[in-house]
Amino acid sequence: MGIKFRLTVMNFLQFFVWGAWLLSFGKYLGATLHFSGEQIGAIFMTLGIASLFMPGLLGIVADRWIRPDRLYAIVHILGAGLLYLAAKESSFDGLYWVMLLYLMLYMPTIALDNTVSYCILEKRGYDIVKDFPPIRVWGTIGFIIAVWMIDLLGWGLSNMQLYFSAVFSLVLGLYSLTLPGCPIEKSTAKKSLTQALGLDAFVLFKNKKMAIFFIFSMLLGAALQITNMWGEAFLHDFGKIAAYKNAFAVVHNGILMSVSQMSETLFILTIPFFLKKFGIKKVMLMSMFAWVFRFGLFGIGTPEGIGLVWLILSMIIYGMAFDFFNISGSLFVEMEAEPKIRASAQGLFMIMTNGIGAMIGAYGSGVIIEMFTHNGIRDWQTIWFIFAAYALVIGVTFMILFKYKHDPEAMKTIQH
Repeated sequence: MGIKFRLTVMNFLQFFVWGAWLLSFGKYLGATLHFSGEQIGAIFMTLGIASLFMPGLLGIVADRWIRPDRLYAIVHILGAGLLYLAAKESSFDGLYWVMLLYLMLYMPTIALDNTVSYCILEKRGYDIVKDFPPIRVWGTIGFIIAVWMIDLLGWGLSNMQLYFSAVFSLVLGLYSLTLPGCPIEKSTAKKSLTQALGLDAFVLFKNKKMAIFFIFSMLLGAALQITNMWGEAFLHDFGKIAAYKNAFAVVHNGILMSVSQMSETLFILTIPFFLKKFGIKKVMLMSMFAWVFRFGLFGIGTPEGIGLVWLILSMIIYGMAFDFFNISGSLFVEMEAEPKIRASAQGLFMIMTNGIGAMIGAYGSGVIIEMFTHNGIRDWQTIWFIFAAYALVIGVTFMILFKYKHDPEAMKTIQH
């Protein structure tokens, strides 16, 4: 088999394993295990905790002691065992600690996947910029297919989603052992713990513009996982209303939610145009106001009629909301940070969004949802409108406080 095809399989499985449980897990925790909103938020908060320091720590291990490809395989095999334990666990305390351990292993594999792919492509003489994106897009396709399979198999409310993910985590771990080796580079082995964790980039907070950017990255990071956590649970709850019980959006809520990931793959392609035309600040504002519509349309959406149109439109808008912030934000960091701390600055951006921001969003959303749950019934419309108001305040405040002048020439340089 060609090496590009083999890396495509690896990327497909990397996100297939995640898609098998990420969107349906909140629904399972609430409807099947009967956890409270705060408990569900606390379990999803483990994703943020793991993102704070584990990618940096395992990055050091891959740089210095264990080849990236071997470490990647080991982590997925261990992860399979933890997913198996998670499937057997029904208590909050037990599941919390198992998922924390699992995500401490899984979250670093997203970066390790890139490292292994880049290394193998480079050794074979391929152009990473040209050849990796078509490989990586199969990761998103894998995520979508996993969501569809869990939905169509009827496992969204069952621990079978975790068993299913465990099997493919084991398959991925064993498969990656067959890939060509990636030797440890002596130049990267000199990276310090401070650099690996992105801590040396904290010097950027001395720059007012960068400080504002990172603070808003954290605040918007709180919104990034809210609909992944609660989207299927929200749609599932419409099944309690007789008129909607058999609606497609209720019965196959996972398939409807996966339209968000489809949109994500399309909006990625539009980013170069929007960045060149409008600049980073306006593109990031588009993302922030897209989150307002994402949440607001959930608030007025229903499984049938015009309400279903609003839900579908919300799924499409997700692509802009998610991609425009993550990718344009990363480019902004690349342009503004000094070359010697660029890698650390990207790590800091991830810590602020997927780490601290995700923790705030996970636990905070759980608290809000619990506040508006009475006798087991959630007031979803009010909940979504609160989230929409939060995103609106962030967008307006960012527009006022963040000063940035678009330079098309600088943008051409970074795109090149």
